[in-house]
Parts: sequence; C-alpha cells; structure tokens
Amino acid sequence: MTSLRFPRGLYGVTPEWDDTGRLLRAVKQAAAGGMRSLQLRRKDVPAATRREQAAALAPLCRELGVVFLINDHWELALEVGADGVHLGRDDGDLAQVRAQAPDLIIGASCYDDIERARAMLQAGADYIAFGAVFPSPTKPAAVRAPLSLFAQAVALAQSRPAPRPAVVAIGGITPSNAALVAQAGADAVAVITGVFEAPDIGRAAAECARPFLSPLSAPPPRGDSAG
Repeated sequence: MTSLRFPRGLYGVTPEWDDTGRLLRAVKQAAAGGMRSLQLRRKDVPAATRREQAAALAPLCRELGVVFLINDHWELALEVGADGVHLGRDDGDLAQVRAQAPDLIIGASCYDDIERARAMLQAGADYIAFGAVFPSPTKPAAVRAPLSLFAQAVALAQSRPAPRPAVVAIGGITPSNAALVAQAGADAVAVITGVFEAPDIGRAAAECARPFLSPLSAPPPRGDSAG
C-alpha cells in the first residue's frame, strides 16, 4: 500500500459545541478509540471562541498523536501551531495558501467534482475530500458523491508524487456504513455526528476506524508543529 500524506482511518470533525471542556474530553475518548486526525469546524461562532478552542485543541492533539487541522482559517492554524487547514470552495485559493504556508497540511473539499479534485491536487492539496456520501444531518442539502467516485479519485491521487495525497469521504458516515466507504477506496472518513453524538464516543470511533486498520502508518505532520 502506498504511503499517504494524511493519516488513514478516522478523521474526526468537531461538533458545534461551545463547551470547550466537553469537547476536549470527547476528543480524548475518540483518540482512545482510534481517531487519527481532527478538524476544528466552527463556522458561525465569534472569532474569539474559535481561537479559544483551537488553542486548547492544538496541544492536546500533539499529546495524543492526532493530526490537527482547522477549517477555513489557515492563519489561525499557523498561530496556534495546528498541523493543517481544510479549505472549501469559498475559503481562499489553495495555491496561494500553499505558497504562504508551505508546511501546513492542506485538504480541499471537492464535493462530487473530480475535475475540481484534479485542480486541487495540482495546486498542492495533501488530501481531497468528497461528499456527502450518505444523507448528512449536518448538511442535509449537500450534493451527493457516489461511492463509485472514490476509485476515480484514488487513481487520480496515485498520479501525484509519493507520498500520495489521501482521499477522504465525508457526509452521513457512521459506524454502520464506514466499511462501505473503505471498500469503495477512501483512505479516511470524516465524521461528526456518528462519533461525537454517539452514546459511547470511544466505541463509535473504534468502529469507524476498524475498516481502515493497517500496519502502514502515515508520515508525521510536516513542519515545526509536528508532535
């Protein structure tokens, strides 16, 4: 199996919780269950709240060995020592972010668009994310990405220099359907509700991570923020 630029397996995405203590406890439980990466996704909160949670999560993720990214805000990622940033369609030009922050891991939302994925890889993306794969409680109106898309995406990623960019699935993924996404070819699954709203967060994380278990480990994060 080819080595990846981003960890294989469970990629947690934070729920819309303002209680930072609760969030930190949940992240610890998810990491104990096998979560290997985490994205702070707080879209509609004051900047101070986002920064508080980012500053609290960055050292915790280093301690836990979890790769930590922030949605949208690459400057904040640099400020708090996060490992990377995730960019959507309206979150800035990926090539420009890559030029200004060469050591950050950068992921890109590609929805159901393989041509956008091609462009993002050419611009320097470390992973490309597709979804919603299943109906999503977080984004009920999101475009749907069929499972058949993942074989195309992996073939596209394999055309890039090694270690190759990863292919991530997002949207409606739960412990009961994560294996379907792994079988379709995705390298990782991004999960919010299916893990963080589960009665047993650690168990849900373990069940989402299990289909991706492999002796192969992703390389450590790039740059000074590696932990």
